[in-house]
Amino acid sequence: MVFAHRLFPSPILVAREMWMAAVAGPLLADIARTLVRAAIAFVCAMALGTAIGIAFGRKDWVDRLFSGWLLTGLNLPAIVVAIVLYIWLGLSDFALILAVIVNKVPLVIATIREGVRSFSGDLDELGTVFRMSAWRRLRLIFVPQLMPYVLAAARTGLSLIWKIVLVFEVLGSDGGVGYRVAIMFQFFDVAGILAYTASFILVVLAFEYGVLRPMERRLLQWRPVRS
Repeated sequence: MVFAHRLFPSPILVAREMWMAAVAGPLLADIARTLVRAAIAFVCAMALGTAIGIAFGRKDWVDRLFSGWLLTGLNLPAIVVAIVLYIWLGLSDFALILAVIVNKVPLVIATIREGVRSFSGDLDELGTVFRMSAWRRLRLIFVPQLMPYVLAAARTGLSLIWKIVLVFEVLGSDGGVGYRVAIMFQFFDVAGILAYTASFILVVLAFEYGVLRPMERRLLQWRPVRS
């Protein structure tokens, strides 16, 4: 009975573990460390992937020359990238963040490339007819058409980055949610693992509904509302 209780802890026990870890334990520090790593990797991957994705979409020769490499990057196992970079660079935050960026960039490139390819030629002609400056054309024609794809890349990328960062922290790290879960795994602490998991899910949900959703509504308010 005690063994079953340890393997299948009740929600009350998980909530108590979560509270104790937040008040007297390292939960908040671990979540903060994981979020910092994820944030740095996310910003770098989005900036790099968006720039390269625009080049892929606008220049056919770039797409033809590097599409094979993009396909390789999309299908390269994340665990292999992490292990190789840990061997080359050591068990450091730099290696972890770089591994996340390498795994995230191809996804952003592919999404942004499709967004650029879907641009309306009529709007480009409209900008030419009205003799818009490069800045006005970028602000009024280019960015609004690209923004839905940027947001799609951001949302799918975040869902990927959360998972990859935790897995890489389990492989080798000196702190973070994944690191703490790996320690709890060694002691078969299911309640602690679920407490950390639930806490991180709450953070992700807060970011989704507190940041991403309002940002999406604001940036895409020009689009017609579907009935």
